[in-house]
Amino acid sequence: MPGVAHDGAMALRIGVLGLGAWGSTLAALLEAQGHAVRGWSRRLGGDPAALLADQDLVLVAVSMAGVAGLAERLGPAWPDQLPLVSCSKGIDLAQRCTPSRLWLQQNPAIPLLVLSGPNLASELAAGQPAASVLAASDAGLARSLQHALSSERLRLYTNADPIGTEVAGALKNVMAIAAGVSDGLGLGANAKGSLLCRALVEMGAVIRAFGGDPASLYGLAGLGDLLATANSSLSRNYRFGLALAEGLNAQEALSRVGATVEGVPTAAAVMQMASEQHWHLPISAEIHNLVLGRVTPHEAVRRLMERELKDEGLSWR
Repeated sequence: MPGVAHDGAMALRIGVLGLGAWGSTLAALLEAQGHAVRGWSRRLGGDPAALLADQDLVLVAVSMAGVAGLAERLGPAWPDQLPLVSCSKGIDLAQRCTPSRLWLQQNPAIPLLVLSGPNLASELAAGQPAASVLAASDAGLARSLQHALSSERLRLYTNADPIGTEVAGALKNVMAIAAGVSDGLGLGANAKGSLLCRALVEMGAVIRAFGGDPASLYGLAGLGDLLATANSSLSRNYRFGLALAEGLNAQEALSRVGATVEGVPTAAAVMQMASEQHWHLPISAEIHNLVLGRVTPHEAVRRLMERELKDEGLSWR
């Protein structure tokens, strides 16, 4: 049965699926609060379904590539009333949807929340403070977990837009690659400020197309996460962009980073959807072209600067 955490709140029994950098950091934070945490990862092996028994909450922090298979395996037998907090970021290319949709396709009854924000795992692991957002259609559940999981190191807010929160968290990885390219080419503060501003417009357009609220763009999962990942060498996506700017091809850049770069498959997914839905996403298009080796970094910048002049287009209503 749940006990009492260090801060006096109820201690929960929490399972963490995925023990990469982010999952391991979350597990350590929750353990430090006094919660009883059990973890699973593909690397360690074992049956992930065994982790679901006798839990009050499960966090899923696997990479985007692993979400569909895990959801197909666990979703249909997910325990009744067991909340799932999706911590994965990306867009599934095959099914054209966000991580939470992959889970709900398998079991629409799962009480599902999304956790996202400017959360560079190594900073949190080092004891530095951060904030994040718990997004859910069930406001009561979100508020309950907000109080149970917030700590001195991770302050949680809530919102009612899980789709917008997820799309913002996915697209910011693509924009962080672009920021890395900009800095790697030495284009300066004016260019980078312009890039990030137009990135917000592009992200807002995709949020709206997915059925989310573009206002979420200006929260922790949108602007907050974008500012963190577009300006830090701790961001894998940013480092990948720096490597592309040096002239490395995508495979060489991935090898240098040495970890999953979620912005690469996200760019592929969003551009496939853009082609089908006639979305206009120039920054995502050039990052996708760079990854495929169709253009050089300098050519990508030139193509962005030479596009047809237009209105700033800040309204998604």
